[in-house]
Amino acid sequence: MPGRKYIIMTLIINGLIPWLIYILLKPYMSSLTALSIATVVPLLDNLIHLYRHRNLDVFGSIMLFTFVLSLVMVLLGGSEKLLLMRESFITAGVGALFLGSLLMRRPLIYHMVSRFTPNVDGEKNWQYPYFRNVMRNMTLMWGIILVLEALTKIFMIAELSTAVVLAFSSVVSYGFIGLAILLTIVYRRRSATRLRQIKPPVS
Repeated sequence: MPGRKYIIMTLIINGLIPWLIYILLKPYMSSLTALSIATVVPLLDNLIHLYRHRNLDVFGSIMLFTFVLSLVMVLLGGSEKLLLMRESFITAGVGALFLGSLLMRRPLIYHMVSRFTPNVDGEKNWQYPYFRNVMRNMTLMWGIILVLEALTKIFMIAELSTAVVLAFSSVVSYGFIGLAILLTIVYRRRSATRLRQIKPPVS
């Protein structure tokens, strides 16, 4: 399946469908039950991928992780401020996943690049120390930015009124994510040029 269609299907299966299930079921049952049922979809998708390919789908696993963490937040319940903090806890959790993957043989960004950019041969490029360094730098960057975004919003929720938080929460989120995307594009272009210079010429 072409890369673009593959990305769209992944987002639909692991994002849109669970969200729709949750929204449709929520009026008829508790939030906990609706979220639990919605979580089954990305879980099944990961199990099917594991059965077919004998390895976990990284992007789907991240989506599943966010749903499971949401489920934990629902179980915790709590005050209005804690409810507002749920999204930030999830963002911080995903950021921690990025940072934690730096301890693995291949960081999280490598798996995402290998899946979503079919024109980049991650397996072949991995032999070059420069490429490995780029993958780790990008993983570190995304991890730090996601954690900073979460900490910023948690501070806002703790110190500001709910109305102010709701008014500026999206601006903060889009600002951090936009920064991460911009830095990724610039760094990727520069590193791609450098990698082409490092690679031996094709005979």
